[in-house]
Amino acid sequence: MPASATKSPRIAVLADSDTRWKWGALTARRIAPADAGVRLDGYLLRGRATPTPRQLAETGAAADSLREVTGAEFLRAMTGESYDILVLALVGGGVQAMLHGLKHAWGTGPRPVVVTGYVGVVYEKLADGLLLRHGADLVLANSAQDADRFRAVYEGVGADTGAVTEVALPFLGGEAYTGERAPCTVTFAAQPSVPENRKDRTYLLDRLIAHARLHPEREVLLKLRSKPGEHTTHIEELPYQKLVRGRELPANFRLVYGHMGEVLDRTDLLVTVSSTAALESLHRRIPTAVLTDLGVREALGNHHFLGSGCLTSWDRLDAGHRPEAAPEWLARQGVGADGSYAGAFDVARDRIAALLERSGALPPLEPYYTPETAPGYLPGVLARHHLGPDGAPLPGSPATRAEAGPVRQIVRRAARGAYRHGVQRVAPVIRRMGEL
Repeated sequence: MPASATKSPRIAVLADSDTRWKWGALTARRIAPADAGVRLDGYLLRGRATPTPRQLAETGAAADSLREVTGAEFLRAMTGESYDILVLALVGGGVQAMLHGLKHAWGTGPRPVVVTGYVGVVYEKLADGLLLRHGADLVLANSAQDADRFRAVYEGVGADTGAVTEVALPFLGGEAYTGERAPCTVTFAAQPSVPENRKDRTYLLDRLIAHARLHPEREVLLKLRSKPGEHTTHIEELPYQKLVRGRELPANFRLVYGHMGEVLDRTDLLVTVSSTAALESLHRRIPTAVLTDLGVREALGNHHFLGSGCLTSWDRLDAGHRPEAAPEWLARQGVGADGSYAGAFDVARDRIAALLERSGALPPLEPYYTPETAPGYLPGVLARHHLGPDGAPLPGSPATRAEAGPVRQIVRRAARGAYRHGVQRVAPVIRRMGEL
């Protein structure tokens, strides 16, 4: 339900991983009404990727309150609390489930403005992910190119395109790059699931170490997303920490964690396969290399950078090449390197203000997927979040109960740790045994 008119708008963010929490919390603050203090309450959807306190601290995205919830607990909270804006920072299926659950919970009564979108580069499952997000008041597109693509998908199925709103990634910023420092620092931005197999990940690690040996005058950093046992948006079965174990490493090669912005503060060349870190780097005008060594393929996501001027190989980087990004490409990608970033959220902010100022309650949420349009798909999506086809919690779903006590919380953390151990250690062994 919406808050009563106050000087400080209340915003809720529901996220299911560290990267989505960062996107959701920072987006919430950028789309809030201008010149107003904001009360931000965070909800972390309990699951395999629920972030640890260390991961949350590393995002740099703070909240006035933060708690872990099940889907049912969140829906209960949304009927008992009054918010002006709700940001759903979830995977597509999670967004769709919450839209239907919230529609059932709110009915025709007062409700907040509901916003959703994508954490970074949209390079796969475009139609699937977009249609699962349809039904929110605003579906944020991080660039002009994405906004055009999003509208084309909705138009193609006859769905309303009015929610699509062009913005930019909320975490771009930092000092502009002014030139190479001494020593020159080369940073490789690792990704949890790109590439997926051991051979390709080992190849990238070998080339990074070889680059450090070839250029002992440089600092070479392997920027990691998570520590062993932690999960991010994607499952990482072969963490680089494991692949590097037992190797003799050059003195100028280091594994680093921490906030990406702080690492970019000392980076002279950012190297990646397709990480969103490339967009952060390009925003600062840091030379940015998107590797072609493993091919330019949709499965890797580096096809998104076609026309960017950033595609290159380790051989060329070893020889001293520094990619130069194409200004036209940057302008279409919402990077804002031309100074346009300051106004990137103005349209979204104005649209939200108009919705908040309208008389009467907002109309009920109307997702494209319904039991009539997708009877063979939607029930499964909702059931994974313990909701029935009408959005009501299923009998036997995780109870909508009070906060768990200390003992139950310890048991949950232990169970999650066991799951992560199984994914990272046990599952790969079983797969290899199956291939014998």
